[in-house]
Amino acid sequence: AAISEDLGKGDITSQITIPKSTSIKAEIVFKEPGIVCGLPVVKEVFKSLSPKIRFQVLIKEGKFVKKDKVIAVIEGPARAILTGERTALNFLGHLSGIATLTNQFVKKVKGTKVKVYDTRKTTPLLRDLEKYAVRTGGGVNHRMGLWDQVLIKENHIAVAGKTKKTLDKIIKDVKRKLRKKIPIEIEVQNLREFKEVLKGIPDIALLDNMSVAQVKRAVVLRKKISPSTLLEVSGGINLGNVAKYARCGVERISVGSITHSAPSVDVSMEVV
Repeated sequence: AAISEDLGKGDITSQITIPKSTSIKAEIVFKEPGIVCGLPVVKEVFKSLSPKIRFQVLIKEGKFVKKDKVIAVIEGPARAILTGERTALNFLGHLSGIATLTNQFVKKVKGTKVKVYDTRKTTPLLRDLEKYAVRTGGGVNHRMGLWDQVLIKENHIAVAGKTKKTLDKIIKDVKRKLRKKIPIEIEVQNLREFKEVLKGIPDIALLDNMSVAQVKRAVVLRKKISPSTLLEVSGGINLGNVAKYARCGVERISVGSITHSAPSVDVSMEVV
């Protein structure tokens, strides 16, 4: 679909300027430091345009490379290679950007028991690839969609609250209605809600937009009321404060920015 979007009825420029029989060799270069992610996708882009293209990977997927590093070499029909260039580089730069930013967060929490999770704040139709990039950068995938985990968020609670249900009652109702064992997570905005939630013994409690002091208090309360409940911090997490939250004693930190705001790595293809 990405190739069709760019190609349309045909690559007019390449067809006019490049003889059909022309072959070239080109290098894919990282123009800035970063984690390499997306090479299998790049290969598929070029192979789908011509089976005659030879794609040689020089750097293993998931490795950190320095500026101006050649990570792959492409040889074959010039028209096909030039047609696929932008689509391939768009994927590579975007996915490498996610992997690189994720890895920066992972390094910040090193030495703690915390794992860095992504969210569903992904580009429509690119979720599988973007979550793959998170894993490549050392992060962990949260739920893949609405189907594989219960996550009771603020708006669910607002609607359920109209029936006068308490938070622990909401959790207990969910447990009763579930036909299979899947994780149950619930979002809380403050410590009052958190105490109420713990009575229902959820698998995970999501501490949304809480201060470091509040999170520390939540860790103490969890130990007293529901030791089996995992704690996840989310909201307002950045590279400057993630280490402080990680040292509070929680198990999970979810960061939407690693997918929705990761800057693409600058990559280029150069004919040699």
